[in-house]
Amino acid sequence: MSVADIYEKRATFSFEVFPPKTDVGMEKLCGKDGVLDKLYTLEPDYISCTYGAGGTNVGKNLEVLDKIQKDGKCTPVTHFTCIGNTKEDIKEKLQTYLDHGIDHMLALRGDLPFGWTGTNGDLHYATELVKFVRKEFGDKFTIAVAGSPEGHIACEDLNLSVEHLKQKQDAGASFFVTQLFFDNECFYRFRELADKAGITVPITAGIMPFMGKSQISRMVFMCGASLPSPVIKILAKYENDPESLQAAGVDYAARQLCDLKEHGADGLHLYTMNRPAIAATIMERLG
Repeated sequence: MSVADIYEKRATFSFEVFPPKTDVGMEKLCGKDGVLDKLYTLEPDYISCTYGAGGTNVGKNLEVLDKIQKDGKCTPVTHFTCIGNTKEDIKEKLQTYLDHGIDHMLALRGDLPFGWTGTNGDLHYATELVKFVRKEFGDKFTIAVAGSPEGHIACEDLNLSVEHLKQKQDAGASFFVTQLFFDNECFYRFRELADKAGITVPITAGIMPFMGKSQISRMVFMCGASLPSPVIKILAKYENDPESLQAAGVDYAARQLCDLKEHGADGLHLYTMNRPAIAATIMERLG
């Protein structure tokens, strides 16, 4: 069953992991009783896996996805970007995923490596990637795309960002997974704008718990998420208490997800940072 089929029946719950760069890290993620095995016990509908900028860690990405596919506990979803890829590269790499039984992808432009001004590939936007995959592979892939509740960081006009999302849907995307956000009202406003724009595919809310000041600074800089007053107050309160700050960050994410669930989000997606204990704590709160 594809993830798109699950959305037709109910809301989904899913996780994101990343492939570590070291063999030790990979063993912790994919080995017996490792991160993936612990995440399976929480019964996600799918687990997506990232890879490094420019495909630098794509080999380990496939290794992680192979593990998920072989275990058969949930659907593996690969991230795939335009960065550094010619059309022939894309065809070859995606065929490899299909050969491994991986037929779900999150189509992205991708974060530009430092010093790059473009993708250095044949395609420049996620919409182009979706169109190309549909042209070359038809319906062999279930394609997800990213959405930004506060607008894409490179686009100052939220309405224009939503128009771009509509283009992704029209190109053949089956569902959206949002970038992280800390203010649920931003998601609800975004959802209303998407509905008015004619977006009909499911929109899954992506949430990442904040673990510390440096992490939250990187997150905000990368995706343009705003920091609401409650988050700022938490950061100030636990400025010199990292352990309490982490606990407060997990609690805040859990409350976000509970509120999103109550307000009928099509899906909930947790950026786990490869920390299954955090996922378990939040799942317990969600019931």
